[in-house]
Amino acid sequence: MAETPHSSRRGPPPGLPMKKGRLGTMTHDYKRNGTTTLFAALNVLDGTVIGRNMQRHRHKEFIRFLNVINARVPADKAVHIILDNYAAHKHPKVRAWLERHKRFVFHFTPTSCSWLNAVEGFFAKLSKRRLKRGVFHSLVDLQAAINRFVAETNENPKSFSWTADPNKIIAAVKRGYQALDSIH
Repeated sequence: MAETPHSSRRGPPPGLPMKKGRLGTMTHDYKRNGTTTLFAALNVLDGTVIGRNMQRHRHKEFIRFLNVINARVPADKAVHIILDNYAAHKHPKVRAWLERHKRFVFHFTPTSCSWLNAVEGFFAKLSKRRLKRGVFHSLVDLQAAINRFVAETNENPKSFSWTADPNKIIAAVKRGYQALDSIH
C-alpha cells in the first residue's frame, strides 16, 4: 500500500507532445488547481485495488484509510500492508490503531526501495494512462479520473506476479553497496 499526490490543472492543454529529439513542454499559462492524495491498497492475490482520495497525507487520513480497508476485507483474513517509511505511517496514533487491530501487520520498505511495493506498479499505470499530460479543470475532475481508473482496474483485475529475477536484484544491491563503500 502506498499513496501518491496528484495535481489538477486548468486552462489550455499542458503543452506540445514529445517527438523524436524534442522534450515535452508546458505552456506559459499552466495553472495547478490543487492536489489530492490517493491512498491505495493492492490485493496482490486478485489484483483489486481499494483507493481513496483525501485532501492531506497525515496520520488522521491514514487511519481513516485503514478503517476503509478493515471494513472491506473479510474479518477472517490477515492483512499485510507494505509501506514506505513516511512519518504518518509510524505516528503513535497509527501504532495504537495497529495494536487494536491484530490482523493487520505492517512491513516497511527500506528507504529508496519503493519498487519493492507492488502498489507502485498500479500508481505507475495510473500516472501513465490517466494522469500524465491530462487536463483537469477542477480537483473534482482529477479525483473523478482517479476513481474511474480504480473502478476500471477492479472490473478486470489481474493478480500480481513478480517477474524480476531475485538473483539480479541481489547482485544490483551488492553493486550499490560496493559503490557506496568506495565513496567513503
